[in-house]
Amino acid sequence: MKCLIIAAGKGRRLQKKGQCKPLIPLFGVALIERTIESALEAGADDFYVVTGHHHERVDAFLKRLSNRLNIPIQTVFNEKWQNTDNGISVLRAMDHLHEPFLLLMTDHVFDPGIARDLIQAAENQDGLTLAVDSQLDNPLVDLDDVTRVCIEQGRIVAIGKNLEHFNAYDTGIFLCTASIFDALTQASLATGNTGLSSGVELLAATGQAHTFDIDGRFWIDVDDPITFWRAENALLTRFQQKPEDVPA
Repeated sequence: MKCLIIAAGKGRRLQKKGQCKPLIPLFGVALIERTIESALEAGADDFYVVTGHHHERVDAFLKRLSNRLNIPIQTVFNEKWQNTDNGISVLRAMDHLHEPFLLLMTDHVFDPGIARDLIQAAENQDGLTLAVDSQLDNPLVDLDDVTRVCIEQGRIVAIGKNLEHFNAYDTGIFLCTASIFDALTQASLATGNTGLSSGVELLAATGQAHTFDIDGRFWIDVDDPITFWRAENALLTRFQQKPEDVPA
């Protein structure tokens, strides 16, 4: 299965940890490498990474990683990364993705079982399926930044950071069909909105935005020093019985 990873942003809030967000190490492993290895464990075997800020450094790192892991990793440069939202980064990979694909964010650390089970659960579904967290008291979630989701009967009816009525969080882990590209294009032309959520909203309007509940499993969006610290502590807790699994 193909996997698309968005890694174009500047990561301004995490720059105390490093100037190139995808390459910031978490227990010695770069965030982008963690994402790729989690996707590999979930069943992905062909990777596309959309780059932007410090794209030369990311390209060079991924070339070495491709050789080391013996997997195909192709980078796609979003030259408008400074002035557009993540939906444009997704569109940059449109020519490479014609069958269902896993869509991930470079700064989300997660249990690979989420993506593996998402792929199985969403098989043969139209539109897209988003892994959602219905644990609204999840202590790892940044309530000021997380994208909120309102779900009815397993489908998204609304999504956005400022929703007043919601019953789940967006984990940033998707299984998409090529229809996401049409939806993002339509949203951009109709409203000028270039965020990924705008395409999800269009698919939701036609009942094509499905959900998969992660059932309390681990995920975290690493966006700033506080969430970076939370990620470190969460990983230590997860592996406290076998510390050799946490890279030094």
